[in-house]
Amino acid sequence: MEAYFGHLTKRMESFREEVLSQKPYVDATRAILATESYQEHADQPIILKRAYMLKNILENMKIFIEDDTLIVGNQASSNRSAPIFPEYAMDWVIAELDEFEKRDGDVFYITEETKEQLRQIAPFWYHNTTKDKGLAAMPKESRLFYDLGIIKAEGNITSGDAHLAVDYGMIMQHGLKYYEDYTKEMLSKLDLTDFRVLKKYHFYQAILIVIEAVRRFAQRYQQLAKQKAMETKDAKRKEELNKIAEMTGKVPYMPADNFYEAVQSMWLVHLVLQIESNGHSLSYGRMDQYLFAYYQKDIEKGILTSEEAVELLTNLWIKTYTINKIRSWSHTQFSAGSPLYQNVTIGGQTTDHQDAVNPLTYLILKSVAQTKLPQPNLTVRYHAGLDDRFMKECIEMIRLGTGMPAFNNDEIIIKSFIDRGISEEDAYNYSAIGCVEVAVPGKWGYRCTGMSFINFPKSLLIVMNDGIDPKSGKKLVEGSGHFTTMQSYEELEAAWDKVIREITRHSVIIENTCDLVLEADVPDVLCSALTKDCIGRGKTLKEGGAIYDFISGLQVGIANLADSLAAIKQCVFEKKWITPAQLWEALMNDFAGEEGARIQKMLLAAPKYGNDDDYVDLLVTKAYKSYIDEVVKYPNTRYQRGPIGGTRYAGTSSISANVGQGLGTMATPDGRHAYTPLAEGCSPTHAMDMHGPTAVFKSVSKLPTKEITGGVLLNQKVTPQVLEKEEDREKLIFLLRTFFNRLHGFHVQYNVVSRDTLIDAQIHPEQHRDLIVRVAGYSAFFNVLSKTTQDDIIARTEHIL
Repeated sequence: MEAYFGHLTKRMESFREEVLSQKPYVDATRAILATESYQEHADQPIILKRAYMLKNILENMKIFIEDDTLIVGNQASSNRSAPIFPEYAMDWVIAELDEFEKRDGDVFYITEETKEQLRQIAPFWYHNTTKDKGLAAMPKESRLFYDLGIIKAEGNITSGDAHLAVDYGMIMQHGLKYYEDYTKEMLSKLDLTDFRVLKKYHFYQAILIVIEAVRRFAQRYQQLAKQKAMETKDAKRKEELNKIAEMTGKVPYMPADNFYEAVQSMWLVHLVLQIESNGHSLSYGRMDQYLFAYYQKDIEKGILTSEEAVELLTNLWIKTYTINKIRSWSHTQFSAGSPLYQNVTIGGQTTDHQDAVNPLTYLILKSVAQTKLPQPNLTVRYHAGLDDRFMKECIEMIRLGTGMPAFNNDEIIIKSFIDRGISEEDAYNYSAIGCVEVAVPGKWGYRCTGMSFINFPKSLLIVMNDGIDPKSGKKLVEGSGHFTTMQSYEELEAAWDKVIREITRHSVIIENTCDLVLEADVPDVLCSALTKDCIGRGKTLKEGGAIYDFISGLQVGIANLADSLAAIKQCVFEKKWITPAQLWEALMNDFAGEEGARIQKMLLAAPKYGNDDDYVDLLVTKAYKSYIDEVVKYPNTRYQRGPIGGTRYAGTSSISANVGQGLGTMATPDGRHAYTPLAEGCSPTHAMDMHGPTAVFKSVSKLPTKEITGGVLLNQKVTPQVLEKEEDREKLIFLLRTFFNRLHGFHVQYNVVSRDTLIDAQIHPEQHRDLIVRVAGYSAFFNVLSKTTQDDIIARTEHIL
């Protein structure tokens, strides 16, 4: 099966093995250089301080060129090592220094020297990070939701989270010099007697500093390549190194003239954006579209073969995997597997509504299949005109078991975008960002999703407990009475509507607090410069510089909420098999004893989401609408500051938050035990979808998909044997077309791995080093995950076609 896409070249196989064999270390270099710059430029406006910081890092960080690589650029002192970004958070770094190697999953190694280096700079950042300032600025009523884990926003408040794609095609075509010239032009027009333009002046100065720093960063590789070329006795490698030197003396500052230069230009910009900010979900956008002209021209000229193009792409994917990020342990439970969510989008339609699949689309698919790594995250844009030949190629890749490609549906996303005010041309040019969320490359502000995570099942328990968190006993909101006094399901429904709207309001307060701190303290200079039209407006991304700015939080435990509501309605109020008091006592006791077990069995037998049962599906649709209708009332911090939009919408791409938030949630009325994982994304609860994939698709399609523009994440799992026969693969294509064309599904992705394989990988991890699984909207090596996350994946329902 793996031979279908061919194999890596020997050098790329060697490079892949070299990268995979390296232990991920914690790297203090960036932290030291950032601290040094903040101290040296303490009197400078923050935007200039950030520019000088990036300049210092790019000038002084260690660089290297691996023996097997054709593309150069490194994030840290060694591949897969993770830099520390002290300006965002240092408390957890210091607190966990001795725990990184002891983690249950996402293990990082650290030397005693690195520990001491981090301890030395820590005092400077005390009460001086975005996390410190964000928590301090959070109103106490809202902070309580954060502290109790009902609304989580740690990923937001501790990182300059990218969640966007810049316009790499523009960068390749014009080089950073274009942005430099544009900045100089805008700078020359400023009337500095107008106090309102002084911020623009500093912003433009910062852009010029950073562009020159990136140019010099590339030239450092130019000099290193020349030096290594002089030292090597291998004639072929000497030629390659001289070519690298020639390229890095040119790109990304100047335009790329061929496919090789375009890839190198893209990688260096992508890399520096990661170094600038502690972000993730920095995505490549529609690579098969903006790279195709370079590929086609080189093929026609005879200076590139398709095999050479594939090798360059596999080289790019291996380099992409070298980027790493360390998170606090509490945040790691929301992002298990150290994901960076670097998404590549292929397929879809052109801006004139034609099928966008081209020869490079196939090569990108082939190269990702050959490399077999969790990064990049590969997404196919589906549309009704996508031909069967390409669909078959996608299914062949799915059979490899990497969880890729995922599918996003043009048929619903494009219309949803246009309805929100996005131009038709831009809507047809959208790409996947991070997991399943979507945006327009080069024109969208930060954080199209993931602003915060609301725990829906825990919210339901608060609703039932008259606005009080049953675990802590703290009063959070004004409720509508205790569940034990309710006489009808309609009372509970009304209470949910009231309380979830109030919880939603607090999520907005938390998100706004985070955004204002990030805007003031960590403006990203390069990322803003490369997003239209920050330069034209003289505003950073967080100030409203982008053309579009829509954001979403994430709602966790959709299926648990659905199943809980159905169980309550049937067992308590319709059949009256148990009283409200009996159910509440069982929940508080985690179904202990014979009576608890009896009640749990009854709850588990109630109608379940994922089986095309209107009884349960429509209950959650109505409950979800309460959140959706409320959240759209509250604009984000960029509203009326320039961008189109500036508003919010819903999203279900909960990454691995279902595990982390489940660990803090008591037993729920769906029969779920306390402190166990919640259902992920909009997928059914494990083993509760009993009527096959079609029924799951029908249940999911009843959600208000057009209003959940932040992503409707659906994970499906089948065994490899299910796709062995050609007729079964054709069945899957037919099933996908039905889901997208007729049911208007947003997204789906597949884990193709047997339960037995996963269990064996837990017992004999050394025999399954390359086993990759789809965790949520991303893939990860199974062996790096915590056992709780592994168990959650093992428990997912296996479907047949």
